[in-house]
Amino acid sequence: METKSWKDIKDKVYGEKGTERRDQLERDMESIKIGILLRKAREDRNLTQEQLAEIINKKRTYISRVENNGSNLTLKTLYDIVEKGLGGKVNISIEI
Repeated sequence: METKSWKDIKDKVYGEKGTERRDQLERDMESIKIGILLRKAREDRNLTQEQLAEIINKKRTYISRVENNGSNLTLKTLYDIVEKGLGGKVNISIEI
């Protein structure tokens, strides 16, 4: 049985990097990663979703959606959550 890397599996199932389907997968994975990072930061600060939502004037269900899938998150809200709600700093990079 041949062992394959995660990259090989993604290439075979979703296509090579640069194809529409693969690029969508990569974007979706980044959204999920943002949600996971936000949840961990909130938990590290011993805040509930309800408490964080109250600090940034959102509903708990919104925080839950962001943590489960970071998509459709505006930059303003990301800054509010991280800076105002969690006392952190946002760093964004762009690769070309």
